Formats: sequence, structure tokens, C-alpha cells
Amino acid sequence: MGDPLPHIDLYFVAISPWTYLAMPRFREIAARHGADVTYKPADYGRVFKATGGLQLNERSEARKDYRLQELRRARIRTGLPLTTHPAHFPTNPAPASYAIIAAQAAGGGDTGALVEGLLAACWAEERNIAEDDVIRACLEQAGFDPGLADSGLLSGATTYEANTEEAIQVGAFGAPFFIVDGEEKFWGQDRLEDLDLFLQGKL
Repeated sequence: MGDPLPHIDLYFVAISPWTYLAMPRFREIAARHGADVTYKPADYGRVFKATGGLQLNERSEARKDYRLQELRRARIRTGLPLTTHPAHFPTNPAPASYAIIAAQAAGGGDTGALVEGLLAACWAEERNIAEDDVIRACLEQAGFDPGLADSGLLSGATTYEANTEEAIQVGAFGAPFFIVDGEEKFWGQDRLEDLDLFLQGKL
């Protein structure tokens, strides 16, 4: 028998531009290596407080300016459409997070496509992912029952809290944060090459 297929936990916030920029290539890498992925949206306001990070509005002007330059360069490098100042950012990521959690538990669709669709709705399509109609449309587009936007609220909220505590405990201090088989950690869309090399056994 060969080696077991890898498992990747992806911790993120549903309005992260860096997770949006990572998703197409991450999904390709995971599929190529046969990796099983668990998507774990979390409350990064709490994660940052517990791990020494700052929310965007708390950062220095120098860091805010650098972030915009990085977003511009990443947009060019990936070829993905991205608005650096989207109309609905920041917005409440919890409703979209609950829908992701409920969809992943229910099955029947593509959770990775749902995550990518919700992130694109914010960063490329100027839609508000806190709104029910946007969430429903993204659920349906990814092959899920749009009714999960309502039916998964309670269990989604409970798992969202658990994901947040887990992110703090395992040290997932930024987004996107990838952990392979519970041990090897990669932070950021700019570490996807390292993730790929690790899955190849080269790191």
C-alpha cells in the first residue's frame, strides 16, 4: 500500500483578499495531490487578539499602504480580478461562514467552489456576502441547496466558534493558513509553492 493521502485544514476568514487570491491555485494543488481539505472559517478578530495580530483598521498607515501594494502585485501575478477597495468591505463574515460550514457538513456540492465564489463575490464582483441573496446564489452555483443559508445557522455558529478556538490553539494566526496532517504549517497565498513542494516530499 502507498502512503495515505494528505489532509489539509484551511483556516481563513470569509472576507480575506489573500484567501481569495490563493483559492484557485490551492484547489489545483490539493486536487493534484489527492488531498482531502477541511475548510475552517473562523473569527479572525478573536484570532488576532489571541495571537498578536491587528485588524486592518488598527494597523499603521505604513502597513496599510504596503498591503495595497502587495494586493496590486498579487492581482497582476495571479491574473485574478480584484478591487482593492471593494464596495462591501469590511462586512460581517459570519453569515457566509455559517453557510460554508453547513454546506461542508451537508455535502452534495463543491465546498472549495463555494469558498472561492463567496470570496470572489466580495473582491471581484462588488457584492455583499453578508446578504442572504448573495449567499444563496453562491450556494446554488457551487451545487448546494440554497436553503442551507437558513437551516445551517445554529450548527454553523457553533462550529464557527469551535473553529476560532481551534485556530488559536493550533497557532493559525493569519489567513489563509494551511496545516497538513495536523503538523506542517503554511501561512499566506505566497506560500503555496512551498505547500506544493512539501506535498511532493521535496521539503
